[in-house]
Amino acid sequence: MKGMIANAITGSRIVVSLIMLLFPAYSPWFNTCYLLAGVTDMVDGTIARKLGTCSEFGERFDTVADFVFVVVAAFKLLPVINIGPVIWLWIGIIAVIKVINIVIGFVQHKKIVAVHSWANRITGLLLFILPLSIYVIDIKYSTAAVCVLATFAAIHEGYLIMKRT
Repeated sequence: MKGMIANAITGSRIVVSLIMLLFPAYSPWFNTCYLLAGVTDMVDGTIARKLGTCSEFGERFDTVADFVFVVVAAFKLLPVINIGPVIWLWIGIIAVIKVINIVIGFVQHKKIVAVHSWANRITGLLLFILPLSIYVIDIKYSTAAVCVLATFAAIHEGYLIMKRT
């Protein structure tokens, strides 16, 4: 029972992410779901560690939940956030690096390797804050800053995957 708490929180991120599809971007209900999904991402791993229930399944489930959240948030937010073609190209390059990392991890380790490095965590936090920051910072500056860190994180992730034994 104790081992299911963190996974239930992770699963709720998937559910809340899918509920976000029902609301217009930046509406109060969308923002509530967005923030709730972000909170679940911050607490599920902490709870698993505190309860001593960390598992390979939990790590993979967290990665799936993160992916669902990011895809839904991008689907809803990207059409209403005006970012230039250079940022789109940069995002594409980061995605290619991430796909290469997945392939290398699978070839070397015969499984999908999830890397929860400090660089990936900080990038995730900045990506989470990014849509909320549009009222304070011009989107072209905030996206460029996030892309710099995301590029570093993706390269660092590849390094860590290749270094694993």
